[in-house]
Amino acid sequence: MQLKPGTAWRDAYDRCHTAAPEAFHDDRVLNHWGGMWHRDGRPVPGFSPLDGTAIAGLPRLDRAGAGRAVAGAVEEHNRWRYLPMAERKAMVAAAVESMAAHRDLLALLLVWEIGKPWKTACADVDRCLDGVRWYLDEIDRMVAGRTPLPGPVSNIASWNYPMSVLMHAMLVQALAGNAVIAKTPTDGGLCCLTLACALAVREGLPFTLVSGGGAELSPVLVAGRALGCVSFVGGRDAGAKVVTSLADLGRRHVLEQEGLNCWGVWEYGDWDLLTRQIRASFDYGKQRCTAYPRFVVQRSAFHEFLGAYVSAVESLRFGHPLAVAEPDDPLPELAFGPLINASKAKELADQVDEAVARGGVPIHRAAIQSGHFLPGQDISAYFAPTAILNPPPSSPLHHAEPFGPVDTIVLVDTEAELLAAMNASNGALVATLSCDDEETFHRLAPEVRAFKVGHNKPRSRGDREELFGGLGASWRGAFVGGELLVRAATSGPDNERLPGNFPHYTLLP
Repeated sequence: MQLKPGTAWRDAYDRCHTAAPEAFHDDRVLNHWGGMWHRDGRPVPGFSPLDGTAIAGLPRLDRAGAGRAVAGAVEEHNRWRYLPMAERKAMVAAAVESMAAHRDLLALLLVWEIGKPWKTACADVDRCLDGVRWYLDEIDRMVAGRTPLPGPVSNIASWNYPMSVLMHAMLVQALAGNAVIAKTPTDGGLCCLTLACALAVREGLPFTLVSGGGAELSPVLVAGRALGCVSFVGGRDAGAKVVTSLADLGRRHVLEQEGLNCWGVWEYGDWDLLTRQIRASFDYGKQRCTAYPRFVVQRSAFHEFLGAYVSAVESLRFGHPLAVAEPDDPLPELAFGPLINASKAKELADQVDEAVARGGVPIHRAAIQSGHFLPGQDISAYFAPTAILNPPPSSPLHHAEPFGPVDTIVLVDTEAELLAAMNASNGALVATLSCDDEETFHRLAPEVRAFKVGHNKPRSRGDREELFGGLGASWRGAFVGGELLVRAATSGPDNERLPGNFPHYTLLP
């Protein structure tokens, strides 16, 4: 095996430097604020999860630097919000097409920076661009009778979807009339986001992109009084801190937090379909907010479920996304590559070992050596597919999202047990019930605390007009997706109650 020619990190960075020399210097990546690129912040080392290769590291700002960046965004907002819609649409459309021209480079950066297989990385970029094109067609009716927010939108997002979640939201927020601030995720996506922002600001979009630690920047990017909205995507621990910071400000907010998305199997018999669905569920190593890491299975059907499950996971292919046997070979088609870093892989391994030591039954543990790797490469960030039957209640795997290729399986005997097990995390983003009888599904689905519940099929974040949110502790603030994403980023009539999960009310769309 060898690295496919032309895909090395140095090749990718050199292409960034050629495409946007204002944002990429030979020795570092820059922050962007106040309409200019700045060689500020303290660069820190960066390493790719693929094989430990040294890559560009974050130029971390301190609190004072972030404050200057926010002040610059406020000035841009006060100009941008009055720009006619036709001009905003033309600029956003131009930015989208510029990104489309650099689509393969953006995807290659996602491979190196966050470990996405090539096909998955391309899909991340394409979903962003196609989604914004839909909003360009629909935006006029969506903003009728509405105005931009009083201040810029501040985005703090996780690392797993830099384009189809973060950049997509930024482009729509700007289209709706707001200046936009984004914090580069600490764990990955720096160069991909920087290149996309460089292409956008060339077209005149009011984007601010800064890097730094959450503890240092949160007082400015969350609690800054000049902000119009805070949008957060991440775990519950970090989300709880954001909620605390926002509690007394009365500010518009969108907080997508983790939940244990469950797949229930009850009075079901299409095992061939379930095998295909389980195999697909391992896309990107389940490092997705809409992944399904928990299967709740009727005990009497467990033997048939187990056959379907093992058939699916034994067919999975994982490893280095850029490793080929011959230079002209296409890039490999993998279910997933590495986890985001070696620390996450170690954490997950410890959780699995602890769950087994306390009574969980390992029904599948693939060998890491079965992966698709370069000779002698660093594989410390990789984790092989694993499944644990009945994880003990004391284990984090019992109640929390593992964010990796680890499934847990819980057996139940009654519908009440099924629902209790599917609601173990006090709210989720998605859920699915594999159930042959439609009447039974429609009776059980409303009792599942998830924003979307699929019948015999998985649910996802969705694109274009599809709405997205979460129930219980998985979501705080305004729901998004479709028209709701624009409503969350604009002001409507006085006393408007947006659909969402707020401190004083929950309103479903």
